Formats: sequence, C-alpha cells, structure tokens
Amino acid sequence: SVKKLLKFLLALVFILLVAVVALFAYGHWRYSQATSKVYPIADPPLTIARDAATIERGRHQFNVLACVECHGKDGSGKIAIDAGPVGVIVAPNLTPGALPSSYDADSLAAAIRHGVRADGTPLLVMPSEDFAHLSDSDTAALVAYIQSMPRSSNDPGKSALKPLGYILFGLGKLPLLPAERIDHAPRERATPAVAATAEYGEYLARACTGCHGQNYAGQHVPGTPAELPDAANLTPHADGLKGWQQADFVRAIREGKRPDGRVLNTFMPWPVMKQMSDTELAAIWAYLQTLPPVPDKKKG
Repeated sequence: SVKKLLKFLLALVFILLVAVVALFAYGHWRYSQATSKVYPIADPPLTIARDAATIERGRHQFNVLACVECHGKDGSGKIAIDAGPVGVIVAPNLTPGALPSSYDADSLAAAIRHGVRADGTPLLVMPSEDFAHLSDSDTAALVAYIQSMPRSSNDPGKSALKPLGYILFGLGKLPLLPAERIDHAPRERATPAVAATAEYGEYLARACTGCHGQNYAGQHVPGTPAELPDAANLTPHADGLKGWQQADFVRAIREGKRPDGRVLNTFMPWPVMKQMSDTELAAIWAYLQTLPPVPDKKKG
C-alpha cells in the first residue's frame, strides 16, 4: 500500500541520515586525532647565510618549486584550493611578522621538508613529500629568502573542511596530511654537483613526483577536483614522452606547448618553472631519459 511504501521510504531516509551523521562524526574525530599528532623533528640545525647570492638562490627556489603558486608572488598567502563542499585550503602569509614567533629558520625548514608546524603538528596539503629530499643548502637559501621578503599584513584566512570533507577524510579518500607519509628520520641532505647530469636531474625532478607520481608515469593529482586534467606521463613510453627531443621538453616548460602545439593546462606550473636555468632543464631531461618506459594506467 501507499502507506507502507511511505513508511519504508521514511525509514530508509532516516537510516541514511544516521549513516551520514555517523560518518561525519567519525571523520571529524579521526581528523582531530590526526591533526593533533606531534611529529618530532631533529634535523641538524641549518646554517643561514644572508648574502645577496644566497637570497637570490632562495628566490629562484621559491619560484621554480612553485611555492609562489600557493603562497603568492609576495608570499602573503591566498586561497590555494577551493574544493566547494569539501572545504577550502588556505596557504598562509609567510612574510616576516605574519607567522607566529615560534617559526624560526629550523621550524620553517621543518614545514618545508616535513610538513609540520612549529609545534610539530601536521600541515594541511603542504607538498612536503616533494621537498623532503631538498638539500640543507637549498633549504637554507629558501628560508633566507622567505625571511627577507617585505612584510605584508594580508590575512588570507584559515583552511577549513566542510562536512563532506570530514566524511571523505574519515573514509581515507582525502590525503590531507603529507606528514603521515614522510620519513622524518634526522639526516643531512647534500646537493649534487650542479651540472646537466641525470644525477642532478633526479634531485630536481623529485619535486615533480607529487603530481606525476613516484614513477613519473602520470596520475590524477591526489586531492584535486575530478575536472582537473591528469598529470602527464613523463617516462619514455608511447603514452608519455617517447619521440620527444630535449628541445621539445624545454619548449613545454618555457612556453607551455607540446610538440603538436597543444597548450599545457596552467595547473602544470610551467609559468613559474620556465624560470629554471638551461642547466636545470637539461639535467631533468637527462634524468627522464633514464626512466623505464611505463604505460599510462589511465589508458589501460
């Protein structure tokens, strides 16, 4: 009867509501637990130089590592990701005086390479997996540059999850905390010799793994909206860069164009990566040529 059907539908709606509320509560609890965990960092203290050459090296790092994409050209912060019903991720103002006084040089280094705040709790979506290998000298230069930036009073706001975000986090579908996946063991990190070699290229290209995957074979970038294009396959496979020449690769980074003339989506930060030196681009190309050809799983 109609009455029985209505009762069934109401019961079904009630069960669904209870399930959603339970998932939200669990996700909120799990998020609170995960974001309050403290990760002890004991890297050797950095030696910070503040000469013009070091500051310029840090400025270069700030641009080519795409820090500028989230924190802005002046480091004053902005909304980095607006994921609608999932939540908003805000990159903070990094300029002197905007961060708490607890952020000394080593705390900034820990944020960059370990994805943790000055108190050791994890940062949201800070791509530290890409930077965990960054050498002590390059990290020190980047920190020196950040600390030298003109002060800005900009308040970009705070990151915040919405109910759907908590539910997805609880289900393990929203990888917000890179600190959970990083090796935090203290160690010294050295810069390979700066030259157009595969060794130096591997060092530089590790900053690309967050988008292109650990094997550089491309993927949908974790945590990004479904409508964004997948990161490309960078291996010498037919699904990737097979048939490309070094000049094609350089043009893609410098001009944002593939060999066939197609324009790269600006989610790929080529407008800032084009500031890489000729040596840096040649080194990355040399390294990519050493990779095994891996098919694009998205086409399988």
